[in-house]
Amino acid sequence: MSQERAVPASAVPLEELSSWPEELCRRELPSVLPRLLSLSQHSDSWIEHVQILKIIVEMFLPHMNHLTLEQTFFSQVLPKTVKLFDDMVYELTSQARGLSSQNLEIQTTLRNILQTMVQLLGALTGCVQHVCATQESIILENIQSLPSSVLHVIKSTFVHCKNSESVYSGRLHLVSDLLQALFKEAYSLQKQLMELLDMVCMDPSVDENDDILNMVIVIHSLLDICSVISSMDHAFHANTWKFIIKQSLKHQSIIKSQLKHKDIITSLCEDILFSFHSCLHLAEQMTQSDAQDNADYRLFQKTLKLCRFFANSLLHYTKEFLPFLSDSCCNLHQLYLQIHSKFPPSLYATRISKAHQEEIAGAFLVTLDPLISQLLTFQPFVQVVLDSRLDLPCELQFPQCLLLVVVMDKLPFQSKEVQTLWCTDSQASETTTRISLLKAIFYSFEQCSGELSLPVHLQGLKSKGKAEVAVTLYQHVCVHLCTFITSFHPSLFAELDAALLNAVLSANMITSLLAMDAWCFLARYGTAELCAHHVTIVAHLIKSCPGECYQLINLSILLKRLFFFMAPPHQLEFIHKFSPKEAENLPLWQHISFQALPAELRKQTVHEVSTVGTAECRKWLSSSRTLGELESLNTVLSALLTICNSAGEALDTGKQTAIMEVVSQLWAFLNIKQIADQPYIQQTFSLLLPLLGFFIQTLDPKLIVQVVTLQTSLLKLEPPDYVRLAMLDFVSSLGKLFIPEAIQDRILPNLSCIFALLLADRSWLLEQHTLEAFTQFAEGTNHEEIVPQCLSSEETKNKVVSFLEKTESRSVSPSLECRGVIIACCNLKLLGSSIPPTKILGLQTGFVDETEAAKVERVKQEKGIFWECFANVTVEEAKRSPLQPYAKRARQEFPWEEEYRSALHTIAGALEATESLLQKGPAPAWLLMEMEALHERMDKLKRYIHTLGIVLEKAVNLTSLQLLALQRNWPQSNAQRLFLLETSTVSLTPRAFSQHSQSVSYFCWCRLDNELLGWEKQATLGFSCPKACF
Repeated sequence: MSQERAVPASAVPLEELSSWPEELCRRELPSVLPRLLSLSQHSDSWIEHVQILKIIVEMFLPHMNHLTLEQTFFSQVLPKTVKLFDDMVYELTSQARGLSSQNLEIQTTLRNILQTMVQLLGALTGCVQHVCATQESIILENIQSLPSSVLHVIKSTFVHCKNSESVYSGRLHLVSDLLQALFKEAYSLQKQLMELLDMVCMDPSVDENDDILNMVIVIHSLLDICSVISSMDHAFHANTWKFIIKQSLKHQSIIKSQLKHKDIITSLCEDILFSFHSCLHLAEQMTQSDAQDNADYRLFQKTLKLCRFFANSLLHYTKEFLPFLSDSCCNLHQLYLQIHSKFPPSLYATRISKAHQEEIAGAFLVTLDPLISQLLTFQPFVQVVLDSRLDLPCELQFPQCLLLVVVMDKLPFQSKEVQTLWCTDSQASETTTRISLLKAIFYSFEQCSGELSLPVHLQGLKSKGKAEVAVTLYQHVCVHLCTFITSFHPSLFAELDAALLNAVLSANMITSLLAMDAWCFLARYGTAELCAHHVTIVAHLIKSCPGECYQLINLSILLKRLFFFMAPPHQLEFIHKFSPKEAENLPLWQHISFQALPAELRKQTVHEVSTVGTAECRKWLSSSRTLGELESLNTVLSALLTICNSAGEALDTGKQTAIMEVVSQLWAFLNIKQIADQPYIQQTFSLLLPLLGFFIQTLDPKLIVQVVTLQTSLLKLEPPDYVRLAMLDFVSSLGKLFIPEAIQDRILPNLSCIFALLLADRSWLLEQHTLEAFTQFAEGTNHEEIVPQCLSSEETKNKVVSFLEKTESRSVSPSLECRGVIIACCNLKLLGSSIPPTKILGLQTGFVDETEAAKVERVKQEKGIFWECFANVTVEEAKRSPLQPYAKRARQEFPWEEEYRSALHTIAGALEATESLLQKGPAPAWLLMEMEALHERMDKLKRYIHTLGIVLEKAVNLTSLQLLALQRNWPQSNAQRLFLLETSTVSLTPRAFSQHSQSVSYFCWCRLDNELLGWEKQATLGFSCPKACF
């Protein structure tokens, strides 16, 4: 001891200091510590610095005053320690490229550096352990430099270990033992640091900015570490997140305004998605593998548990810090969409087994529901979800629709203020506009064309005593929308009416149909007065429509459906208000089914409409019969056809005779050239044919011969599809008629020719209805000998046999306008029928042997094309001028008007000059030949102008459904266009609806002349729909 005192403590070598006894260290601390700190500051040797650090920590740190540790030790040593550690990492990265088993020098150097780093981490662990052991509660100010320095070293260590594969270029095995030791030391150090930080106390009443800032830095440093270790150690990653959430909540009142909440939410969302995708990948592998691997399943369960942990952490954090999450709402919205885009039944989902789907849904997806509940009252989230500028990629459109339905289900349990927030439009600024929830529902729904056409199936509503049934997207949205309507706050009824009307007038057919179904439910669920009020409004809108347009057609369908729900007294009021005695009201009565009226009222109304109708026809017959007057005549004929189709016994014999007489007289004024050239006369022709078919048993045989002969001639001129469809109405009715022998030779050959031409037609829709009409004719006719004559080829025979056997015909070429069929399926099968498109159409579309996976891929591609083509169709773009005969068309100014006039003036001048020369002398021999050539060119130009006029006539009102109509030269007339007329969701009583009973849905192909062409009853679950509805 005397020898020890003989040498000044400040001069003792470092090696001896490490062997000093505890008492000596305590006594000599004031003299030795300054020397050690000075040596540490001036040392450039990593090894020496670590040696000094270890001596201070192990020998002298226990004797320091814990209240002055920051000033006397941490602030002086740790910054240099961090710098030297970074230098070591840089040196490792720089020299690692030269590492090899032959180069022992570099190998030794790298291993020495790694060993030094391990020792440095050990020394830091000693610092943290000492602080934890000596204090029950820690004030962050007293150890300010320690957490930040330690976290920096830990992060650098983990980053180096994570990148070791690339850093050591395939020579990892030469240093793997030391890297493993380095990782373990960093792991241990972080655990110890989190224990220390858990002991930190912060007084909420004291506004110490430094302490607050330091705690925020600590939390965000741990957040950075999370992003590094997420793929290295799942348990450690989860524990780090657990600690971050815990500390954020522990010091919430002090640090809530300083935390970077968006960074935390973003990182949590990324980790949730990463874990979820890993979970799906494992489930997919197990689904594809025949053998069941218990190890894979255990890993799947472990990953699923991690998903749930992250989701619960997000839920907890969101609940506590919601007011500060304004700029995180977009991340939360995207998280919901991304998750559901990868999970069945999304088209973009990973293919996994049903068992795995249920396991993931039960353990993980259920946590998203309370998350949406928390965000429901938060205005920034509402703004993000309902942003009018929201432009989602195809794969996120279906999840957006599901999210809106979830919101719709939750709103009835919210306050009026929250409901108003979601259900009203708002404009926060010139660039920020929010649409209402109902408008968003309809807009999002129409974007899901692929999901509707496949269709995808979702979980149905549970009802007492009934098994849960999967439902289509259409049914899912429709049922939930109707449920929402039952709880709609009275103050928001104006928003509901506006949204429904706006959707009914949509250019998108399926959106319009959904709105009609919801409106019909409202008519049934609400009061009789409300229904009558709505019918009156729709009637006025129809009467105010300027000319033919798709909005008029949609309103007409809605009127027909709503009229069935009116109480008889209100129907009587309607008749008084829109009297059928007045011709100006016939545009309304042509759209109303007389089956909706009680017997006495039906008889009276049928009498009045037929009287006015026949009188208007006679008025036209006795007038100048100009083409311009055909528009009103066609309206009258449409009303008479409605009577024939829906009046039943209310149409007495006298009125039938009167109608038949005027129809026969009108037919006499038709000629084939006019029908071929004039769209309005084509419409008249298409209305007269089903009327003649209705009276087929009493028609004059000579008239029948004329009708059949004209049809045969007209078919050779290739009339539009809707004209050929009208022909089918008539020829199928001939199956009920015994044709007199005197005219058989003039009718039967023409009849077989008509069926043969139509059966050979390549239009998929025309072919379907031809097969139906031919079957009906063949089953009813007494002239069996004509049936084989209609089957003119082996291909036609195969199609008919396949149709009768209800199998898919393979006689049609796979190249048969597949794109048109695809578009048709996207538009016309959108009601969600589970029947494949080929069975609906009754023909081969080129996809008969398609696998389920291939079908999904095809629909995904078509969805992108479909939405790109039609997303920008607006009411303004869909405007069209009224259809007018060419001679009566209002003059319009065209581009190059003056150039055309100048060219024609030149032609006229040249002709006058030629005429003048002929008067002066004989013409040269070549003149006649040249004039004939010019004449041919003139004829060609005339045909071109005529064809172009027809195409333009039909292109003006182009919508999603009407693309195919344009390709096939369908006019845009409401009495001619094929449309999906009825998707009647029979509305429920409040009691029945509360029991979640499902509605009846009918899938119908109809023409707007009210003649049912075909229907598929989809489901009947305890409710009946009057047949008159159809």
